[in-house]
Amino acid sequence: MAQYDVVIIGGGPGGYNGAIRAGQLGLKTAIVEGRGKLGGTCLNVGCMPSKALLHASEMFEAASGGEFAKLGIEVKPKLNLPQMMAQKAESVEALTKGVEFLMKKNKVDYIKGWGRIDGPFSQGIGKVVVKAEDGSETVLETRNIVIATGSEPTPLPGVTIDNKRIVDSTGALSLPEAPKSLIVVGAGVIGLELGSVWKRLGAEVTVVEFLDRILPGTDTEVANAFQKILTKQGFKFKLASKVTGATATDKQVQLTLEPVAGGDAETLQADYVLVAIGRRPYTQGLGLETVGIVPDKRGVIANDHYKTGVDGIWVIGDVTSGPMLAHKAEDEAVACMELIAGKAGHVNYDIIPGVIYTKPEVATVGKTEDDLKAAGVAYKVGKFPFLANSRAKINHETDGFVKVLADAKTDRILGAHAVGPNVGDMIAEICVAMEFGGASEDVARTCHPHPTRAEAFRQAAMGVEGWTMQA
Repeated sequence: MAQYDVVIIGGGPGGYNGAIRAGQLGLKTAIVEGRGKLGGTCLNVGCMPSKALLHASEMFEAASGGEFAKLGIEVKPKLNLPQMMAQKAESVEALTKGVEFLMKKNKVDYIKGWGRIDGPFSQGIGKVVVKAEDGSETVLETRNIVIATGSEPTPLPGVTIDNKRIVDSTGALSLPEAPKSLIVVGAGVIGLELGSVWKRLGAEVTVVEFLDRILPGTDTEVANAFQKILTKQGFKFKLASKVTGATATDKQVQLTLEPVAGGDAETLQADYVLVAIGRRPYTQGLGLETVGIVPDKRGVIANDHYKTGVDGIWVIGDVTSGPMLAHKAEDEAVACMELIAGKAGHVNYDIIPGVIYTKPEVATVGKTEDDLKAAGVAYKVGKFPFLANSRAKINHETDGFVKVLADAKTDRILGAHAVGPNVGDMIAEICVAMEFGGASEDVARTCHPHPTRAEAFRQAAMGVEGWTMQA
């Protein structure tokens, strides 16, 4: 008999949510994590610590940049970076302990160490070898193995990350000082969020991007509007530019770049360089070769509903195809465990929202206008600016707009995209409407409290049929 019904390799959002659901379903479960703490990249060196710094830096900027003074609050703030880092660490520590408690609550065995698959299944039972920090090894026998090992920063050819002067996203969360200048390589979510943190704390930020636009994959109109907002905040952008090298000293970095289309090279100098060109699946040392699984650049591919090509081995989260988002991994984890338990498990990949937690925020779900045009789909657009939203105006948060896209014939909502205050929270109502096959009229005729920023989403939905009203 196997010791476990399920062994999960990886303790990030996919892994620990899967373990919780497996425990709830009565499956004997173990979760293996080599970091020494549960929560994965997201909780330890990603989503959560970055949000702690985003919030703290927003407060500092509001106090020091004139926003408080405009409201009649006069203060002279002083940056205490060690304390800002300490409160971030305290919050992360509390969250990791909370996840560990949930393992105990749901009768999941938490095993610290690096897990690897050890050969093919025999009579329906597979083996996972766990190597502890002291070098000792433990063998776990299980009926199902779930790979949830996540992702890691993608390296940039020709640039060595030392996490001193040239840093990745992890290093950028723990700089020893507030830099006077920062170059961000990559105009994606991670680069713009972390760039925002250090911009608010006093850095001159220059963003270098290989493509001719920021936020690839995001609705073009939203991305263009967001770039204008960031430029107004003081960001500098060098688009369609290729980094060709970087040289670091004890005090600064010299970065060389050239136009993608060809042309003269250029040299930039900064206190620090953040390389944030994306993430790649983490598959090293998993023993995949012992069961005949060959990962590609998108990691371990699932053939059907999280199943790999090997019976009994499943895969979820960043280490497989689809958007690298914690909430996508969480949904996959729940669905995967339900399928293992013999129930119906499903994820609607057309309704996976994405949020950029800058100020203002960017939120998106469903198809973009670019997608719909490329597919030849007839659609209608409803838009509403935050400049016309009462709550946003009274709070001096008028940058941005909401856009709702609906099928021209059926009115079914196909997507929604927004840049503005707190849109990351508000996009959820569109997700719910889309999950139930809702039409723009359903949102438009749903009473929203006044005055709230959420009315902008209702007004945009009204705009699909042309009856937007000024809030």
